[in-house]
Amino acid sequence: MRVWAIILRILRQFRRDKRTLALLFLAPIIVLSLMNLVFNGTDYEPNIGVMSAPNALVDQMKEHQANVIHYENREIAEQALEARSIDAIISLENAVLQVKLEGSKPSINKAVIMLLQKSGEGLQSKSDTSKMNITYLHGSEGMTAIDQFGPVLIGFFIFFFVFLISGVSFLRERTTGTLERLLSTPLRRSELVLGYIGGFGIFTIIQALLISWFCIKVLGILMTGSFAYVLLLTLLLSMTALTLGTLLSAYANNELQMIQFIPLIIVPQLFLSGLFPLDTLPVWLQKLGVVMPLTYGTHALSDVMIRGKGWDDIAGNVFVLIGFSLLFILLNIAALRKHRKI
Repeated sequence: MRVWAIILRILRQFRRDKRTLALLFLAPIIVLSLMNLVFNGTDYEPNIGVMSAPNALVDQMKEHQANVIHYENREIAEQALEARSIDAIISLENAVLQVKLEGSKPSINKAVIMLLQKSGEGLQSKSDTSKMNITYLHGSEGMTAIDQFGPVLIGFFIFFFVFLISGVSFLRERTTGTLERLLSTPLRRSELVLGYIGGFGIFTIIQALLISWFCIKVLGILMTGSFAYVLLLTLLLSMTALTLGTLLSAYANNELQMIQFIPLIIVPQLFLSGLFPLDTLPVWLQKLGVVMPLTYGTHALSDVMIRGKGWDDIAGNVFVLIGFSLLFILLNIAALRKHRKI
């Protein structure tokens, strides 16, 4: 009977905690559905820029589902390659097929090379495709998967751990009564939020320095741009995660409920941050990346670390991350005023 009493007590607790019930039943369905869309997306179709290539080869590439774009001007083709509108430029010079790859994603590089090999096999005369000279706009033939995914993983781990630690810590301050005692002083709620963010921010700076240095200097992940820009971007990601974590802690009553936000807030951002080719996903799913801070951070990190981009190319992402942080700060102040009974 005593065991049955404990069982009934647990059942009553779950019945009152609608959020836990939703996480238990709905969150796995949402995450698995997202994984299904990501892993079962359509095959990637390379975008090939063509200049004076054999017509037979072009026809074969189209048969293999490649998107072929013809360019009359080399400069325009180079601009499209730089903008990643196309994955490669193909031209025929002195009976040798010249292939210039964008190069920043090894998986796409292999897809383009395999496409050319398959297309060449389908030709009756292979004299025009038997020789290929492959060059790279970014990266190189020796570029590895960790070089491609390194910027994404750096951004993700920084974002994840800062979000979790800041949210749980801020929540603990509230549940232990510390916030109530602080607010019994003349301290304003906005000052309280900014104070906590400033305090945690010191540790996020140290974290950003440590993780960036370790990945680039110790692990040897590809780094072609400015290390200062990497530090700036990782710091902004940390601040965004910090402000988001403190904001969501306003809607949690204990540490378990704070952790419940991870599969709904963090996991989708990982899938849409560049770990998988977004072009293979449904359009509506691609558009979700617009409201996800991690997307902007990892794209900017990839531009700096892999493509060697400078301020002009990452400025937009930097300002978006700053905007997210400011928005979350304002919402946090509002959440303190409306939702926290202190």
